[in-house]
Amino acid sequence: MKRRKARQICRAIGKSSVAVVGDLMLDRYFWGRVDRISPEAPVPVVNVERTGQRPGGAANVAWNLVSLGCDARLASVIGRDPQGSETKKLLRKMKIPTGYIMVDGGRVTTEKIRILAHSQQVVRADFETGTELKGAALGRMKASVKKAVAGAGAVIVSDYGKGVVTMAVMDTLREICGDSIPIIIDPKVGHFPLYKGAWAMTPNLNEAGAFYNIRISGDRQLEEVGNSLLSDLEAKAVLITRGEDGMSLFEAGKASRHFPTRASEVYDVTGAGDTVISVLAAGLAAGASLYDSIELANAAAGIVVREIGTAAVTIEELAGAFPA
Repeated sequence: MKRRKARQICRAIGKSSVAVVGDLMLDRYFWGRVDRISPEAPVPVVNVERTGQRPGGAANVAWNLVSLGCDARLASVIGRDPQGSETKKLLRKMKIPTGYIMVDGGRVTTEKIRILAHSQQVVRADFETGTELKGAALGRMKASVKKAVAGAGAVIVSDYGKGVVTMAVMDTLREICGDSIPIIIDPKVGHFPLYKGAWAMTPNLNEAGAFYNIRISGDRQLEEVGNSLLSDLEAKAVLITRGEDGMSLFEAGKASRHFPTRASEVYDVTGAGDTVISVLAAGLAAGASLYDSIELANAAAGIVVREIGTAAVTIEELAGAFPA
Protein backbone atom coordinates (compact mmCIF):
# COMPACT_ATOMS: atom_id res chain seq x y z
CA MET A 1 0.00 0.00 0.00
CA LYS A 2 1.18 3.50 -0.84
CA ARG A 3 1.06 6.42 1.59
CA ARG A 4 -1.68 8.21 -0.35
CA LYS A 5 -4.06 5.27 0.01
CA ALA A 6 -3.16 4.84 3.68
CA ARG A 7 -4.02 8.49 4.28
CA GLN A 8 -7.36 8.09 2.50
CA ILE A 9 -8.30 5.18 4.74
CA CYS A 10 -7.10 7.03 7.83
CA ARG A 11 -9.30 10.00 6.95
CA ALA A 12 -12.28 7.66 6.63
CA ILE A 13 -11.40 6.09 9.99
CA GLY A 14 -11.76 9.55 11.52
CA LYS A 15 -15.44 9.49 10.54
CA SER A 16 -16.15 5.95 11.72
CA SER A 17 -17.42 4.44 15.00
CA VAL A 18 -16.29 1.23 16.70
CA ALA A 19 -17.76 -0.33 19.85
CA VAL A 20 -15.35 -2.04 22.26
CA VAL A 21 -16.76 -4.64 24.63
CA GLY A 22 -14.50 -6.28 27.19
CA ASP A 23 -12.28 -6.05 30.23
CA LEU A 24 -10.65 -2.69 30.86
CA MET A 25 -7.81 -2.24 33.33
CA LEU A 26 -5.52 0.36 34.79
CA ASP A 27 -1.86 -0.16 33.88
CA ARG A 28 0.46 1.45 36.42
CA TYR A 29 4.20 1.71 35.77
CA PHE A 30 7.21 2.31 38.01
CA TRP A 31 10.45 2.99 36.13
CA GLY A 32 13.82 2.98 37.84
CA ARG A 33 17.28 1.45 38.07
CA VAL A 34 18.91 -1.41 39.94
CA ASP A 35 22.15 -0.87 41.84
CA ARG A 36 22.02 -3.61 44.44
CA ILE A 37 20.36 -6.80 45.66
CA SER A 38 18.04 -6.67 48.66
CA PRO A 39 19.55 -7.90 51.97
CA GLU A 40 16.10 -9.29 52.83
CA ALA A 41 15.81 -11.69 49.87
CA PRO A 42 17.75 -12.47 46.64
CA VAL A 43 15.82 -9.91 44.59
CA PRO A 44 16.87 -6.64 42.94
CA VAL A 45 16.09 -3.32 44.62
CA VAL A 46 14.58 -0.92 42.09
CA ASN A 47 15.19 2.76 42.84
CA VAL A 48 12.04 4.28 41.34
CA GLU A 49 12.68 7.43 39.31
CA ARG A 50 9.27 8.02 37.71
CA THR A 51 5.76 6.60 37.56
CA GLY A 52 2.93 6.61 35.08
CA GLN A 53 -0.59 5.35 34.38
CA ARG A 54 -2.09 4.20 31.10
CA PRO A 55 -5.36 2.58 30.06
CA GLY A 56 -4.99 -1.18 29.62
CA GLY A 57 -6.94 -4.10 28.18
CA ALA A 58 -10.13 -3.00 26.42
CA ALA A 59 -9.33 0.59 27.42
CA ASN A 60 -6.06 0.38 25.49
CA VAL A 61 -8.05 -0.73 22.44
CA ALA A 62 -10.30 2.31 22.86
CA TRP A 63 -7.22 4.53 23.27
CA ASN A 64 -5.83 3.23 19.98
CA LEU A 65 -9.13 3.98 18.25
CA VAL A 66 -9.36 7.51 19.66
CA SER A 67 -5.73 8.17 18.66
CA LEU A 68 -6.79 7.43 15.09
CA GLY A 69 -9.66 9.91 15.36
CA CYS A 70 -12.25 7.14 15.55
CA ASP A 71 -15.38 7.35 17.70
CA ALA A 72 -14.75 4.64 20.34
CA ARG A 73 -17.60 3.41 22.57
CA LEU A 74 -16.14 1.40 25.46
CA ALA A 75 -18.58 -0.93 27.27
CA SER A 76 -16.93 -2.38 30.36
CA VAL A 77 -17.00 -2.47 34.17
CA ILE A 78 -15.00 -0.91 37.00
CA GLY A 79 -15.22 -1.22 40.76
CA ARG A 80 -16.50 1.41 43.14
CA ASP A 81 -12.96 2.15 44.33
CA PRO A 82 -10.22 4.79 43.98
CA GLN A 83 -8.69 2.87 41.07
CA GLY A 84 -12.02 2.99 39.22
CA SER A 85 -12.31 6.74 39.75
CA GLU A 86 -8.72 7.19 38.60
CA THR A 87 -9.39 5.08 35.51
CA LYS A 88 -12.42 7.16 34.55
CA LYS A 89 -10.47 10.37 35.04
CA LEU A 90 -7.66 9.01 32.86
CA LEU A 91 -10.09 7.95 30.14
CA ARG A 92 -11.75 11.36 30.07
CA LYS A 93 -8.34 13.02 29.81
CA MET A 94 -7.64 10.84 26.78
CA LYS A 95 -11.06 11.74 25.31
CA ILE A 96 -12.39 8.20 25.68
CA PRO A 97 -16.14 8.34 26.51
CA THR A 98 -17.05 6.77 29.86
CA GLY A 99 -20.83 6.73 29.49
CA TYR A 100 -20.95 3.02 28.62
CA ILE A 101 -18.80 1.93 31.58
CA MET A 102 -20.71 0.28 34.42
CA VAL A 103 -19.75 0.59 38.10
CA ASP A 104 -20.11 -2.56 40.22
CA GLY A 105 -19.55 -2.22 43.97
CA GLY A 106 -18.96 -5.95 44.28
CA ARG A 107 -15.81 -5.90 42.15
CA VAL A 108 -12.39 -4.29 42.22
CA THR A 109 -11.10 -2.34 39.25
CA THR A 110 -8.58 -4.49 37.40
CA GLU A 111 -5.13 -3.01 37.97
CA LYS A 112 -1.74 -4.22 36.78
CA ILE A 113 1.36 -2.76 38.40
CA ARG A 114 4.62 -3.18 36.47
CA ILE A 115 8.06 -2.35 37.85
CA LEU A 116 10.74 -1.83 35.22
CA ALA A 117 14.47 -1.21 35.38
CA HIS A 118 16.86 -0.61 32.48
CA SER A 119 14.01 -1.17 29.97
CA GLN A 120 13.25 -4.61 31.43
CA GLN A 121 10.21 -5.66 33.46
CA VAL A 122 11.27 -6.86 36.91
CA VAL A 123 7.90 -7.88 38.36
CA ARG A 124 4.15 -7.43 37.89
CA ALA A 125 1.40 -7.33 40.53
CA ASP A 126 -2.28 -7.79 39.61
CA PHE A 127 -5.47 -6.75 41.42
CA GLU A 128 -8.64 -8.17 39.88
CA THR A 129 -12.03 -9.87 40.22
CA GLY A 130 -12.19 -12.76 37.80
CA THR A 131 -15.78 -13.91 38.30
CA GLU A 132 -18.37 -13.49 35.55
CA LEU A 133 -20.95 -10.73 35.72
CA LYS A 134 -24.32 -12.10 36.83
CA GLY A 135 -27.79 -10.97 37.84
CA ALA A 136 -28.48 -7.24 37.86
CA ALA A 137 -24.85 -6.42 36.97
CA LEU A 138 -25.08 -8.59 33.85
CA GLY A 139 -28.35 -6.93 32.89
CA ARG A 140 -26.79 -3.47 33.16
CA MET A 141 -23.79 -4.61 31.10
CA LYS A 142 -26.05 -5.95 28.33
CA ALA A 143 -27.87 -2.60 28.26
CA SER A 144 -24.53 -0.76 27.98
CA VAL A 145 -23.46 -3.05 25.15
CA LYS A 146 -26.66 -2.37 23.21
CA LYS A 147 -26.17 1.40 23.52
CA ALA A 148 -22.51 1.21 22.54
CA VAL A 149 -23.14 -0.89 19.43
CA ALA A 150 -25.97 1.30 18.10
CA GLY A 151 -24.64 3.02 14.98
CA ALA A 152 -21.18 1.44 15.16
CA GLY A 153 -19.46 0.18 12.02
CA ALA A 154 -17.66 -2.66 13.81
CA VAL A 155 -17.43 -4.28 17.24
CA ILE A 156 -14.29 -5.39 19.04
CA VAL A 157 -14.53 -7.98 21.81
CA SER A 158 -11.46 -7.58 24.02
CA ASP A 159 -11.51 -10.62 26.30
CA TYR A 160 -9.02 -10.80 29.17
CA GLY A 161 -11.05 -13.26 31.21
CA LYS A 162 -12.03 -10.78 33.94
CA GLY A 163 -15.77 -11.45 33.74
CA VAL A 164 -17.24 -9.08 31.13
CA VAL A 165 -17.20 -11.41 28.11
CA THR A 166 -19.72 -14.17 28.85
CA MET A 167 -22.02 -16.29 26.71
CA ALA A 168 -24.89 -13.96 27.62
CA VAL A 169 -22.95 -10.90 26.43
CA MET A 170 -21.84 -12.68 23.25
CA ASP A 171 -25.43 -13.77 22.54
CA THR A 172 -26.50 -10.14 22.92
CA LEU A 173 -23.83 -9.06 20.44
CA ARG A 174 -24.76 -11.75 17.93
CA GLU A 175 -28.41 -10.71 18.16
CA ILE A 176 -27.66 -7.00 17.68
CA CYS A 177 -24.99 -7.27 14.99
CA GLY A 178 -26.35 -10.11 12.85
CA ASP A 179 -24.62 -10.10 9.48
CA SER A 180 -24.42 -6.31 9.17
CA ILE A 181 -21.84 -5.36 11.83
CA PRO A 182 -18.59 -7.34 11.97
CA ILE A 183 -17.63 -8.71 15.39
CA ILE A 184 -13.86 -9.09 15.77
CA ILE A 185 -12.49 -11.05 18.70
CA ASP A 186 -9.25 -10.68 20.64
CA PRO A 187 -9.65 -14.05 22.38
CA LYS A 188 -8.87 -15.50 25.76
CA VAL A 189 -7.60 -19.09 25.98
CA GLY A 190 -10.41 -21.25 27.35
CA HIS A 191 -13.15 -18.96 26.03
CA PHE A 192 -13.03 -19.90 22.34
CA PRO A 193 -16.46 -21.66 22.37
CA LEU A 194 -18.01 -18.28 23.30
CA TYR A 195 -16.95 -16.77 19.99
CA LYS A 196 -18.78 -19.06 17.58
CA GLY A 197 -20.18 -17.12 14.65
CA ALA A 198 -17.96 -14.06 15.08
CA TRP A 199 -16.81 -12.33 11.89
CA ALA A 200 -13.09 -12.61 12.69
CA MET A 201 -10.62 -13.56 15.41
CA THR A 202 -7.07 -12.34 16.07
CA PRO A 203 -5.36 -14.93 18.31
CA ASN A 204 -1.61 -14.99 18.71
CA LEU A 205 0.31 -18.16 17.89
CA ASN A 206 0.13 -19.58 21.43
CA GLU A 207 -3.59 -18.83 21.80
CA ALA A 208 -4.43 -20.46 18.47
CA GLY A 209 -2.54 -23.64 19.34
CA ALA A 210 -3.94 -23.76 22.87
CA PHE A 211 -7.46 -24.23 21.53
CA TYR A 212 -6.35 -27.66 20.29
CA ASN A 213 -3.88 -28.27 23.13
CA ILE A 214 -0.90 -28.14 20.83
CA ARG A 215 2.15 -25.94 20.37
CA ILE A 216 2.37 -24.74 16.77
CA SER A 217 5.88 -25.58 15.61
CA GLY A 218 5.80 -25.23 11.83
CA ASP A 219 3.92 -24.01 8.78
CA ARG A 220 1.98 -27.24 8.39
CA GLN A 221 0.58 -27.06 11.91
CA LEU A 222 -0.15 -23.37 11.44
CA GLU A 223 -2.23 -24.15 8.34
CA GLU A 224 -4.11 -26.93 10.12
CA VAL A 225 -4.90 -24.80 13.16
CA GLY A 226 -5.89 -21.73 11.16
CA ASN A 227 -8.28 -23.63 8.92
CA SER A 228 -9.67 -25.65 11.84
CA LEU A 229 -10.46 -22.46 13.76
CA LEU A 230 -12.29 -21.10 10.71
CA SER A 231 -14.43 -24.21 10.51
CA ASP A 232 -15.01 -24.91 14.20
CA LEU A 233 -15.89 -21.31 15.10
CA GLU A 234 -17.75 -20.60 11.83
CA ALA A 235 -15.72 -17.42 11.33
CA LYS A 236 -15.20 -15.56 8.09
CA ALA A 237 -11.54 -14.89 8.89
CA VAL A 238 -8.86 -15.83 11.40
CA LEU A 239 -5.77 -13.62 11.67
CA ILE A 240 -3.02 -15.30 13.67
CA THR A 241 -0.39 -12.85 14.92
CA ARG A 242 3.08 -14.39 15.05
CA GLY A 243 5.31 -11.77 16.68
CA GLU A 244 8.52 -11.23 14.75
CA ASP A 245 7.22 -13.59 12.02
CA GLY A 246 4.32 -11.30 11.13
CA MET A 247 0.70 -12.36 10.66
CA SER A 248 -1.10 -15.14 8.81
CA LEU A 249 -4.65 -14.77 7.48
CA PHE A 250 -7.05 -17.65 6.94
CA GLU A 251 -10.33 -17.25 5.06
CA ALA A 252 -12.93 -19.82 4.14
CA GLY A 253 -12.36 -21.20 0.63
CA LYS A 254 -9.14 -19.23 0.10
CA ALA A 255 -5.44 -19.92 0.40
CA SER A 256 -3.77 -18.56 3.51
CA ARG A 257 -1.99 -15.23 3.17
CA HIS A 258 1.10 -14.10 5.07
CA PHE A 259 1.98 -10.55 6.11
CA PRO A 260 5.64 -10.15 7.19
CA THR A 261 6.40 -8.03 10.24
CA ARG A 262 6.91 -4.29 9.82
CA ALA A 263 8.87 -3.86 13.07
CA SER A 264 12.58 -3.00 12.81
CA GLU A 265 13.12 -3.06 16.59
CA VAL A 266 11.11 -4.71 19.36
CA TYR A 267 11.33 -3.37 22.92
CA ASP A 268 7.95 -4.42 24.35
CA VAL A 269 5.01 -6.34 22.87
CA THR A 270 2.64 -5.25 25.68
CA GLY A 271 -0.59 -4.11 24.05
CA ALA A 272 0.52 -4.92 20.49
CA GLY A 273 -2.47 -7.22 20.06
CA ASP A 274 -4.74 -4.36 21.16
CA THR A 275 -3.23 -2.16 18.47
CA VAL A 276 -3.68 -4.81 15.78
CA ILE A 277 -7.35 -5.42 16.49
CA SER A 278 -8.19 -1.73 16.91
CA VAL A 279 -6.67 -0.68 13.59
CA LEU A 280 -8.13 -3.73 11.84
CA ALA A 281 -11.65 -2.97 13.09
CA ALA A 282 -11.31 0.76 12.41
CA GLY A 283 -10.29 0.04 8.83
CA LEU A 284 -13.27 -2.25 8.30
CA ALA A 285 -15.63 0.27 9.91
CA ALA A 286 -14.28 2.90 7.52
CA GLY A 287 -15.07 0.72 4.50
CA ALA A 288 -11.54 -0.51 3.75
CA SER A 289 -10.99 -4.05 2.50
CA LEU A 290 -9.86 -6.78 4.87
CA TYR A 291 -6.41 -6.90 3.25
CA ASP A 292 -5.88 -3.14 3.42
CA SER A 293 -7.06 -3.11 7.03
CA ILE A 294 -4.56 -5.85 7.90
CA GLU A 295 -1.74 -3.95 6.22
CA LEU A 296 -2.58 -0.92 8.34
CA ALA A 297 -2.79 -3.05 11.50
CA ASN A 298 0.55 -4.69 10.73
CA ALA A 299 2.21 -1.32 10.25
CA ALA A 300 0.68 -0.01 13.50
CA ALA A 301 1.99 -3.02 15.44
CA GLY A 302 5.45 -2.36 14.06
CA ILE A 303 5.30 1.16 15.52
CA VAL A 304 4.03 0.39 19.04
CA VAL A 305 6.42 -2.49 19.81
CA ARG A 306 9.26 0.04 19.67
CA GLU A 307 7.90 1.64 22.86
CA ILE A 308 7.89 0.39 26.47
CA GLY A 309 4.41 -0.42 27.79
CA THR A 310 1.04 0.04 26.14
CA ALA A 311 1.02 2.67 23.40
CA ALA A 312 -1.21 4.07 20.67
CA VAL A 313 -0.42 5.06 17.11
CA THR A 314 -1.59 8.28 15.43
CA ILE A 315 -2.83 8.80 11.89
CA GLU A 316 0.35 10.68 11.01
CA GLU A 317 2.58 7.86 12.29
CA LEU A 318 0.50 5.23 10.54
CA ALA A 319 0.38 6.92 7.15
CA GLY A 320 4.08 7.75 7.45
CA ALA A 321 4.90 4.04 7.78
CA PHE A 322 4.06 3.51 4.10
CA PRO A 323 6.18 4.48 1.10
CA ALA A 324 5.28 7.66 -0.76
